[in-house]
Amino acid sequence: MSCRKVLAFWIILCSSVTAFAVDISSDAYASALDYLVDLYGIDPNEGLTSLPALNVPVGGRSEAMGTAFSAVSDDASFLEWNPAGSATLTLTELAFFHNNWIADTKIEAAVFATRIEDLGLAVGGKWLYLPFTEYDNYGNRASKGYYAETVAVANASYNFFRGYYFDGISVGGNLKAAYRFVPDFSDDAGSVDQDSGDAQSTFALMADAGALTRFNLFKFYHARERNAAFAVVMRNIGPAPLNEPLPAVIAAGIAYRPIRPVLLSFDYSVPLNLVDLALSERPYWATGLSVTVTDFLSMQAGLLVKGTNPRISIGSRVAFAGVDLNINYTLDLLTQLQPLNRVSLSARFDFGDSGRADRAKRIEELYLSGLVEYANGNQDEALRLWEEALQLDSGFDPAREGRNALLGSKSLVDRMNEIQKLE
Repeated sequence: MSCRKVLAFWIILCSSVTAFAVDISSDAYASALDYLVDLYGIDPNEGLTSLPALNVPVGGRSEAMGTAFSAVSDDASFLEWNPAGSATLTLTELAFFHNNWIADTKIEAAVFATRIEDLGLAVGGKWLYLPFTEYDNYGNRASKGYYAETVAVANASYNFFRGYYFDGISVGGNLKAAYRFVPDFSDDAGSVDQDSGDAQSTFALMADAGALTRFNLFKFYHARERNAAFAVVMRNIGPAPLNEPLPAVIAAGIAYRPIRPVLLSFDYSVPLNLVDLALSERPYWATGLSVTVTDFLSMQAGLLVKGTNPRISIGSRVAFAGVDLNINYTLDLLTQLQPLNRVSLSARFDFGDSGRADRAKRIEELYLSGLVEYANGNQDEALRLWEEALQLDSGFDPAREGRNALLGSKSLVDRMNEIQKLE
């Protein structure tokens, strides 16, 4: 027996002895099991919710960052973590995901997201499936098929109060429909019970809601984009199918760039059992890191601590010619350290920004040209240029401030001229 096995056996033995001793000498624990639950952090309410596909990440950059993504939400992965993300997306995106989950479970997903000014829209879905084979007492195949869960999502969000100095507050929601398919299985006599799977198959409707804002905080580099973000999210809120609670959760997240190539994120989540709040799981947290190495390569890492199952993830993202490819490896206590055991892949295709970058460049050119004309004493031309800039973007505050100051000074001059005429 190896040293590690001996040590593990000794720890379990000592813990068990201690558990019984505490159980006898104290009323704090009703049993040795209660003591071990507290000692090792086992959540007694874990696994009471239905539709686990809602909790399994589809992969991509969000999983590589430990799922601490609610305040990041800057690519198509936002659909899983914060529905407010679509209103601030830079590009129109089509993304595909494949996740090789545990015990032969696979997940496929697709997301399409676009943005029209301050309105974000997206649709997506994912499919979790697991081969199911049942054998009778004699080793003969009694039933086979797939256990599957399908989730469809429709998203809309809007960015309120957006301006030059403030990125606004994006508020969004997801409407989700999920279906669980259970194949028929055999009864106690070993015969396949027709329609037995239908009795456990179910359909569920639920909703997500989220808010997201970005701002500057302790920014040590020069760039137009904000370096910090804050988000709050409610996910999977809906009636319980077959009286089985959905995995509802309330989460808050922050993201921060101390320097431009480095992104840090943190999420804190509180699960809710909406059938019986007393049976809600314990809160958990996740943290993530993304480092941009070059324009086409970035690396990610993350840690999710949920109960006794810390999950470590690493990933890399390669971008070229409008295509982003991401590969992740995740290790948790349900995973063996094997080369391809817990790998997820994603491919994201960019379809441009609908001319937003070119328009932003044109707006700045108009504003700067207006400043030049104003300095040269051509107030009417400066006013025209700033008005044109505001027609392209009503939230470009410097042009509005210049226009208002110019109109105010012209009004003052006109008033003074009137007073002089009266005199």
